[in-house]
Amino acid sequence: QVQLVESGGGLVQPGGSLRLSCVASGGTFSTRAMGWFRQAPGKEREFVSSINSSGSTKLYADSVRGRFTISRDNVKNTVYLQMNSLKPEDTAVYYCAAAYGTSWAKLQNNYAYWGQGTQVTVSS
Repeated sequence: QVQLVESGGGLVQPGGSLRLSCVASGGTFSTRAMGWFRQAPGKEREFVSSINSSGSTKLYADSVRGRFTISRDNVKNTVYLQMNSLKPEDTAVYYCAAAYGTSWAKLQNNYAYWGQGTQVTVSS
């Protein structure tokens, strides 16, 4: 089984930055694509970004492209989400997820394991 633990969330002003981290244990992290999703109050969970197993290919939602950057360190079993130019609409609980396979994907049914989430609040 794969366990995922997110960290790095918090309160930030509009235009500010945060870096989220997700540490994986108990499985073959380096063979899995990883993803970030988010869920705002009263809304469905939505795709944010994903990265393939090697880190060579990345995918972003239109709403975050150009502002967020996903990366991974397979030695540390960690995936990151660098979040710049944050907007109030980025406020949500952010979840890390590990895919069934090696390729990045947008849909939630491609992901086998999920973290507990970390809160990101963007407000002045």
